[in-house]
Amino acid sequence: MKKDVLKILLVLILTMTISNKGVAQDFGLSFSYFIPKNGYFSVPVTPFSIRGIGVDINRFISLETGFTLYRMSGLNVKDLPFESTSPLIGPFFTLMVPADIVFSVNLGGPIFKLKGGGFGFFHFDTRVNNGNLDRELLKHTGWEVLNSSYSAKNAFGYGYHFGVELLFYVTKKFGLSLEAYYLSGFSSLDMKGSYKGIPVDGDPLTIVHENFPDSKLDFTGYEFSIGVIYTP
Repeated sequence: MKKDVLKILLVLILTMTISNKGVAQDFGLSFSYFIPKNGYFSVPVTPFSIRGIGVDINRFISLETGFTLYRMSGLNVKDLPFESTSPLIGPFFTLMVPADIVFSVNLGGPIFKLKGGGFGFFHFDTRVNNGNLDRELLKHTGWEVLNSSYSAKNAFGYGYHFGVELLFYVTKKFGLSLEAYYLSGFSSLDMKGSYKGIPVDGDPLTIVHENFPDSKLDFTGYEFSIGVIYTP
């Protein structure tokens, strides 16, 4: 799986670099940080964060894409039989690829961009945080003692996002970019496993086999980026 993902990354880098020479309006290397809802602060795997590759439709509207490889510390799960406020999945890796429509306004120095569109992602090396899941199941069941063992599948996901960018050009070709986005997406987890414990003090050890086929990775949160933009 990891070898396949590395091949995908190399193809993406090569394809985007070649495309950039022909039609790109700009090219950016950025550092992105993701603050998820009910999750842990996550950072990109340097240097795999290339954003701002695009084509101009006219002087005000353009299309942009790129990709970021994240090392996710922890994300929450939704569509469980109970509501969780703790990150139940992580750590794991996520390759995220946005596709944006961009409206640009020159403020007489800095350039203001309003962005919106969709994004796709693939999470791999996906792990369940069984420690956090234990605590959530304990609250849900009301048992005295509980221990869980669950797994989740690697999968593709998608969602939408929107945000703003402020671009300052230091020279005619190089600029500094500051971006902020809101993201909302999900992917299937199909969590499978069981939990065991003591329901009430004095009861025998009880094992429950319960799968969560509708469980989804909650890719919701805020992304902040700072990067260097090159315009050919």
